[in-house]
Amino acid sequence: VLGPARPKVACAGKPVAMPAGNACYPRAMTYLFEDETHRALRSEIRRFAAAEVAPNASAWEEANEFPKELYRRAADVGFLGAGYPTDLGGAGGDLGHALVAAEEMVLAGKSVGTCVGLGSLGIAVPPILKFGTAEQKERFVKPALSGEKICSLGITEPGGGSDVAAIRTKAVREGDVYVVNGAKTFITSGCRADYVTTAVRTGEPGHAGVSLLIIESHTPGFSVAGKLRKTGWWASDTAELLFEDCRVPAKNLIGKENAGFPMIMANFVTERLMIAAQCVAIGELAYRESVAYAKDREAFGRPLTGFQVTRHKLADMATRIAAARALTG
Repeated sequence: VLGPARPKVACAGKPVAMPAGNACYPRAMTYLFEDETHRALRSEIRRFAAAEVAPNASAWEEANEFPKELYRRAADVGFLGAGYPTDLGGAGGDLGHALVAAEEMVLAGKSVGTCVGLGSLGIAVPPILKFGTAEQKERFVKPALSGEKICSLGITEPGGGSDVAAIRTKAVREGDVYVVNGAKTFITSGCRADYVTTAVRTGEPGHAGVSLLIIESHTPGFSVAGKLRKTGWWASDTAELLFEDCRVPAKNLIGKENAGFPMIMANFVTERLMIAAQCVAIGELAYRESVAYAKDREAFGRPLTGFQVTRHKLADMATRIAAARALTG
């Protein structure tokens, strides 16, 4: 859609019927920055999500995961590569294309957990892309964008959340390796990630002693302590990770030693924007489902939309979504 021609999935180019009763679906959802490339991407992701994700959404949420093969199929239609350079296997475009792709995956796929799981590369890959070596990009970015490898970001620890400067997972340099000991928690896609972009302490306490290491899951000493149970987003696996004398090649260091804190903060800016856009999409999905239900459900001989108080509530929902959308995009 955005770069060179990509393989197409079976559903591409064919109209996909939306669920019966969802007459509100045609409601336009666009950002002010959108152009023809965004509209084409929306159409492609909408067809893919409606055909490949929506029919399985409930089952995958109940199973607490979706098939790994979905990563490759999502890469084929440009979902994984939206906003990433074509020379590394991406679909081209910018952050706006990534926002549009994620939104349509939520709206047409109706499984937020699946969208979050597929999108975990959006927080794990950018630091490597911006600050990594050519070899790191070849080894880790390319296979993630093609769906061959699953990646995750390891920041949060059992003893602390957003306080990145206080992380305790320690990496000690011994020759050409770092010996890593510590733990991470609430790690999206951590249960089946092939590698984790991990925040470690390589220096003094505080923000000045933090580095980023790429830790591959096959490394001795790396283990998944367990899959966490959550109140939502079930299809997206969330893990606790342990590092016990994990010997990581020094060449897996991203950028310079003790320079990880500003990389993480820069990454958080994009991550927070993506989450904001995702929340807007979730709100829009809830609105569409509410309208569909209000049209189908009858009380006192007429649908709920026949009552003024219901229409007012729906109008208020639409207004709030529009305001949030304007602030996001």
